[in-house]
Amino acid sequence: MGNSVPPRQNPDDPWRTEGAPPSPPTRRRRRMGGWGGMILAALVVFLITDLVLSLFTGSRPTTISYTEFNRQLAADNISKIYSKGDSIEGQLKKKQDVPGADEGTYMQFKTQRPVFADDDLWATLTKNKVTVTAEPVVQQRGLLYNLLLSLAPVLLLVLLWIYVSRRMSKLAGGGLGGLGGLGRRAPPRPVVPEEGRRTTFEDVAGIDEVEAELGEVVDFLKRPQAYRALGARMPRGVLLAGPPGTGKTLLARAVAGEADVPFFSASASEFIEMIVGVGAGRVRELFAEARKVAPAIIFIDEIDTIGRARGAAGGLGGHDEREQTLNQILTEMDGFSGSEGVVVIAATNRPDVLDPALTRPGRFDRVVHVSPPDRTGREEILRIHLRQVPLEGGIDLTAVARATPGMTGAELANLANEAALLAVKRDKSAVGQRELSDALEKVQLGAARPLVIPAEERRRTAYHESGHALLGMLHPGADPVRKITIVPRGRALGVTLSTPDSDRYAYTEEYLRGRIIGALGGMAAEHVVFGVITTGAENDLEQVTNVVRGMVGRWGMSEKVGPLSAIPSDSQQPYGLSAAPATLDVIDAEMRRIVDECYGTACRLLSRHREQLDALAERLLEAETLEEDEAYEAAGIPRLAKAAE
Repeated sequence: MGNSVPPRQNPDDPWRTEGAPPSPPTRRRRRMGGWGGMILAALVVFLITDLVLSLFTGSRPTTISYTEFNRQLAADNISKIYSKGDSIEGQLKKKQDVPGADEGTYMQFKTQRPVFADDDLWATLTKNKVTVTAEPVVQQRGLLYNLLLSLAPVLLLVLLWIYVSRRMSKLAGGGLGGLGGLGRRAPPRPVVPEEGRRTTFEDVAGIDEVEAELGEVVDFLKRPQAYRALGARMPRGVLLAGPPGTGKTLLARAVAGEADVPFFSASASEFIEMIVGVGAGRVRELFAEARKVAPAIIFIDEIDTIGRARGAAGGLGGHDEREQTLNQILTEMDGFSGSEGVVVIAATNRPDVLDPALTRPGRFDRVVHVSPPDRTGREEILRIHLRQVPLEGGIDLTAVARATPGMTGAELANLANEAALLAVKRDKSAVGQRELSDALEKVQLGAARPLVIPAEERRRTAYHESGHALLGMLHPGADPVRKITIVPRGRALGVTLSTPDSDRYAYTEEYLRGRIIGALGGMAAEHVVFGVITTGAENDLEQVTNVVRGMVGRWGMSEKVGPLSAIPSDSQQPYGLSAAPATLDVIDAEMRRIVDECYGTACRLLSRHREQLDALAERLLEAETLEEDEAYEAAGIPRLAKAAE
């Protein structure tokens, strides 16, 4: 049972569709080049402005000394001058080199006549027939003209920005305050139905009770008139709650495929943007598109992203983007606008954090819990995922299903894929039982690591794993040992795999004590045989702590604590704030008492059965990996539970 979703027909739309009727194609207009285009346009504007200013401004007069002025006057090289007070402007008859400069010439000049000069300037000018003009030789621009020229670049940039903003606004279907459509998308594009066979309930296995509940939704979508004739109302929404990988998305697609109605799929996080109001607009567009082809199904994955209880997410008030998006969903599902003919199916892993307004009747009328499949369901799921995989004869999928308790549909799909990959690596034309077993070993235990382990440490690891396995074989009601290996896998130097013959849904105190004894078997074996304790028991102690904490603090398996739930689950308040300090002290004392009793039992059992422990460890050192039958045979213990099947 996979968790695939239909592909996007348009990357601009935050949803995917299948089964919707096609619409006439719309011509896509080419968008501007973004910030790169804006920078290039600004550079072009500055170049053009500089060129225009240079044309209007022309050449500027060169400032020269009064001595240079007298020299040019004596050489009869001045054609005209204009004087205002002691300031003199003029123009030469022929270009001259700029005094004191390595290069450059000038025609127009300006200078300052000293106050102490007593030369007969007017006589010399008259003699050389120099024209004394009544207007300045170099025309100066007015104040308004200079102001316009100085503001020209800024005005051009503003005009360019307004033009680009309006163009982007038209392309994106409207902007935020007219500023370029920030955070907005193009209008919803016509959808194209997905090619190929649509998903139906034939592709779903292992959750028959969920199929039965959703079957009523399918029947309503197929026969709406029959229900309306009796006054029945179509459910507005169905909330699928369950662990990851259990097939919630696949179920939603199967409902749409069975009813043969359009299916819109989106993730809740795809509605959220930095700019407030964008998510609400996207929700409106999605429901509007669904109503056009109603009856239809809208699937929103991970709805807890936007559906958390308001006031508990630390937002910036009642107008932040997440809450506006949630409010729009609430309005669309059960508001004045109505969503007739549109069924909303949502999926979440955390139904406990959702807003009460979202889960009330009239919004999500039904909450369907999707749990991991049982053994029969796992076998059916494996058959579905292996339909397109060539298989060898004699494959026992029942044994594989029995060895995979707690696995979800996605994990079983991964198991089937890993087996196919192994068959390809081994140049086989079909997948056999060995590939399935090795793939299961890789998925459950981790990939093998090529480590060179010293002989003494390898021997200690063999006894460690043999201690786990032997206590699992000896303790009544313990899970049967499926495999023992001292090949390093993942972070562990060795692994002992134990799984129950049938799925368990409730655990007795005796069974939990057996799990603690088995988990402490590795440390106990090292203590009994070598007299040392190593760091290899770290993961075992973590498991022991979790189990015994639940026994004492949550499940009422301690007489001193009593039937109290004094330790919260992960989704509730912190550990230290859940009970009074005195109660927590009693819990800690009871936890230590139970662990000490179980550890003493483990050491006594291993000391009493030392010969079987040695035989199992020696056999494990030789073979490195022992399967179920080989392990029981090496320990000399009959597999009673298996014989009774």
